Amino acid sequence: MSKLFIGLIIIFISVWIYTSGQKSPATSPTISPDSDETIIADKLQIPWSLVFLPDGSILFTERPGRVREIPVSGKLNPNPVVTLDDVKAIGEGGLLGIVLHPSFEMNRFLYLYYTYAGDEKRTLNKVVRYVFDGTRLSAPNTLVAGIPGNSNHNGGRIKFGPDGYLYITTGDSQNPSLAQDKGSLAGKILRVTDEGEPAPGNPFNNEIYSYGHRNPQGLAWDESGRLWETEHGSSAGDEVNLIEKGKNYGWPTITKTQSKEGMVTPVLNSENETWAPSGLAFVKPFMYFAGLRSNTLYRLGTTTMKFDKILKGKYGRLRDVVLGPDGYLYITTSNLDGRSLTHLDGDKIIRLAPP
Repeated sequence: MSKLFIGLIIIFISVWIYTSGQKSPATSPTISPDSDETIIADKLQIPWSLVFLPDGSILFTERPGRVREIPVSGKLNPNPVVTLDDVKAIGEGGLLGIVLHPSFEMNRFLYLYYTYAGDEKRTLNKVVRYVFDGTRLSAPNTLVAGIPGNSNHNGGRIKFGPDGYLYITTGDSQNPSLAQDKGSLAGKILRVTDEGEPAPGNPFNNEIYSYGHRNPQGLAWDESGRLWETEHGSSAGDEVNLIEKGKNYGWPTITKTQSKEGMVTPVLNSENETWAPSGLAFVKPFMYFAGLRSNTLYRLGTTTMKFDKILKGKYGRLRDVVLGPDGYLYITTSNLDGRSLTHLDGDKIIRLAPP
């Protein structure tokens, strides 16, 4: 037997003895659904809408009139960025939507939608633009005012679309006939420039983009650039709509599966159930929307129109759902809005891996 062969045998035996004494490499643990679910802020008061700043920190509205911040450290700042003194927090009204300008890093523009008291103490809603310098809001500039409001049905979602224009949802202010009135801003989806002027190409030469809405609460664009909306129905009949310019979405003339010439029937409705749908976000290939009365996060396939129920009852009423820059969903609860009998220890923001 050659010395080389004997040497190889010795090396082999030595390696075998060494490796036999080592632990096997660690395997990835099995991840349960809850391990990708974290409460990032609690003891809040009706967090209505949230946005991410370029550095990954979060700004969110609380309906009584506060804008608050969760810095990149992840710890809620106990001091509000601002408390607005002209917010009329009545019923479903108050400080609602928030959005950043598409060129925020250059101009620092931030937009808020909120309820206020107009002349003769009328309840109205408006969109105001501010400059956010990283610590405070300044230079308020009212862009759209006089949107009819009431204790309920104020709409309030604001988002910039792929076309660079600002889209605004408004409720019918508990006056259903206004939804069909193209001379009123109530019960509509509005589209304006970043300065608040009617966007070029709007169908009626004013701010209106679509009409016939009862109380639209969610807006989002899918990967094809199509605009989707969620809307509260009357006595169930909640809706998911595909929004097109100039179309009439029927309220109060048609609801649920009803149809009429010149009006659009919802893509999906809750029939005799109540979702009370609110915030809306897309994570390919699904749409996610928050349910208030149903206490549920819905995952909807927009080609199959079939949905799954997630987090049902776990956190109570769910208000907003936003896709974060980290690929997670961020969900706000709304249990202190006077409509819940549970989870009254304060509202939360939840970080959830898209299921």
